[in-house]
Amino acid sequence: MSDTLPNLHRKIERARELRSVVSTMKGLAAASISQFEKSTRALDDYYRAVQLGLSVCLRASRRDTSKGSALSIVEPRVKQNIELTAAVVFGSDQGLVGQFNEAIAQYSAQELAALPGRKKIWVVGERAQDHLLGADLSLAGFFTVPLSVQAITPLVGQILIEILAGGETHRRTAGQQGSQQESQRESVQQLYLFYNSRRSGAVYEPVSQRLLPLDETWRRSMARIPWPTRKLPEVLGSSTTTLQALIREYLFVSLFRACAESLASENASRLAAMERAERNIDQLREDLQKTFYRLRQSKIDEELFDVIAGVEALTGAQQPKHRAD
Repeated sequence: MSDTLPNLHRKIERARELRSVVSTMKGLAAASISQFEKSTRALDDYYRAVQLGLSVCLRASRRDTSKGSALSIVEPRVKQNIELTAAVVFGSDQGLVGQFNEAIAQYSAQELAALPGRKKIWVVGERAQDHLLGADLSLAGFFTVPLSVQAITPLVGQILIEILAGGETHRRTAGQQGSQQESQRESVQQLYLFYNSRRSGAVYEPVSQRLLPLDETWRRSMARIPWPTRKLPEVLGSSTTTLQALIREYLFVSLFRACAESLASENASRLAAMERAERNIDQLREDLQKTFYRLRQSKIDEELFDVIAGVEALTGAQQPKHRAD
C-alpha cells in the first residue's frame, strides 16, 4: 500500500482544517444572503413610491410637450448617427459559486447578440469579466463587486457616472472639435441590466431589464399605475424638476436592486457549493479514516505475527531433544 500511517494522518488533519474553513465560509454566505435580501425587501416600498410619483407626473404632463425636457437623457435634441447599446453585467469577484458566472455570461452574450447596433459592456466582477472575454465580447469598463450593502450605493453612483455622464462628456468634447464631428456624437440610447435573480433556496436564473430608454411605452406603463386611494395627488412646484428627480431615483433604485439581487444569488450559490463541499470532505475524511484504521490494524497484525513467530521459534529451540532408546 502506497500510503503510510503518517501520510494518512496528515491528510486527515488537512481535511479537518479544510472543513473548518468551508464551515466558516458557509456561515458568512448565509449571513450575506440575509443582509442583501433585507435590503432588496426594504427597497420594494420605496420603489413603489417612486413608481407612483412617476405615474402622477407623467399623467399630469402627458399633454404638455414642454415636460419632455425631463427625459432629455434618453431623447437627445440632436439626431444621433451612432446607435449604441450599453449593458451592465453583474457577476462575482470570488469563486466557489458553481455556474453563477458562466450562466450570466452566456445569457447576456445571447441577449446582446440579438440586439442591433454597437455594444458597450460594463461588467461588475472579475470572474464574470473573464467569461465575457472568453465569449469574444468587447468590454468598456470594470467595477469591483461590493462586499456589503453600504458599498452598493457608491457602486451605483460610479455606474451612472461612467455610462450616462460619460456619454455627455464625449458629446461636449466632440462639439468643441467642429461641426463635422458634431454630427457624429455618441450617447447611450439603450441600457440593459443582466444579473442573476434568486428564486428559492440556491435556485437562481439569469434575467435582464431594459433600463433605458424611458420611451413612450415605458411612460404609458407608468401612467397606467393606479393611485391606491381615492384622494388623487397633485404635483406642487415645477413638475419638470419633480419628474427629473423621480427619474434619477428610478434609475438608482433599479440598479441598486439588480446589484443586491445578484449578490444574494451569488451567496446562495456559494452556500450551496459549501454544503456540497462539506459533504464531500466528510466522505473523504470517512474514507481516509477507514483506510487509516485498516492500515494500522494491518501493521498491528504483522507485528503480532512477528511476535508469535518469534515466540514459537524461541520455544521450539528451548525444547530438549529426545534420544531414541
